[in-house]
Amino acid sequence: MNIGPFTLANNLFVAPMAGVTDRPFRQLCKRLGAGYAVSEMVTSRRDLWNTLKTSRRANHEGEPGPIAVQIAGTDAPMMAEAAAYNIDRGAQIIDINMGCPAKKVCNKWAGSALMQDEALALSIVQAVVAVCAPRRVPVTLKMRTGWCQSHKNAVVLARAAQDAGVQMVTVHGRTREQGYKGRAEYDTIRQVKAALRIPVVANGDIATPEQARDVLRETGADAVMIGRAAQGQPWIFREIAHFLATGEHLAPPLVAEVRRLLLDHLQDHYALYGEFSGVRTARKHIGWYVRALPGGEAFRARMNRLENCQAQSAAVADFFDELGAGSDRLPRGLARAPTDLGEEQEQRGEQGYEQEAH
Repeated sequence: MNIGPFTLANNLFVAPMAGVTDRPFRQLCKRLGAGYAVSEMVTSRRDLWNTLKTSRRANHEGEPGPIAVQIAGTDAPMMAEAAAYNIDRGAQIIDINMGCPAKKVCNKWAGSALMQDEALALSIVQAVVAVCAPRRVPVTLKMRTGWCQSHKNAVVLARAAQDAGVQMVTVHGRTREQGYKGRAEYDTIRQVKAALRIPVVANGDIATPEQARDVLRETGADAVMIGRAAQGQPWIFREIAHFLATGEHLAPPLVAEVRRLLLDHLQDHYALYGEFSGVRTARKHIGWYVRALPGGEAFRARMNRLENCQAQSAAVADFFDELGAGSDRLPRGLARAPTDLGEEQEQRGEQGYEQEAH
């Protein structure tokens, strides 16, 4: 599969998630079988570009390409300027955020709120493409099915975006009104795919290899994008890839491998965020890894009281050493239903945007 001049390793993508898909997490998912990953959203407000949060999000040191950066905002010239800013810092693909349902985003008419104003949405697409095209940087778009059940306009907007030069569209199978509640529907994604010539990516409620297979079949989409189901089990990408290729399931990962992966992830995380922020922002990642494991909730409660990186990583190592003494592999069937994480995900989206915007 291609996005502009870039040939991707496969059609299994990591979704952009505020507070989650930082550089260490994206790199880990790619190591474990993801063919493509998109950054957390970066604000289009110039006055925030020098903040520590934005500088971390614009840091792509050592990241394998193609490097895709998602930008968010409501003003066409500002979005175009944000695209150029991120290209100068290594972005090779620019993704426009018209999918985030968080209230703090939509109240500013960014994210999925743009789908209510098709003229504004299209002007943003046109402005971003105009900046990116001369630099041979593809522009992609992530959207929802619409603002609400009575106003699903994904097909109309996707067709207009394609005509304006967008080279790939991702559709989350929910309206903004749904947030992350209820179940994703794939009829609209199938309609978008039928209407476009460019690649279309299906997103929403894909947590198992069987679901990935079924969504690809049902929608005709070129790829699937996985978000919440990768939290705490980034190896889901290689599991899906193996299942799609062979029809068989991989064995669960070895406890020793997960121990190594998580400890490596933590070292990369600490290096990016530093001691104070690193130990705190790592807690959610550790919690996702262990929450479904024997003794995981009790460990999570203890781990959240640790205040330095060395103690945190040592506690993780000890937990997995004890787990490995009872079994050499993780228990099978640890995948969590995406809807179980919906409220948590929406809260992170709001927190991520609030920290960007203030």
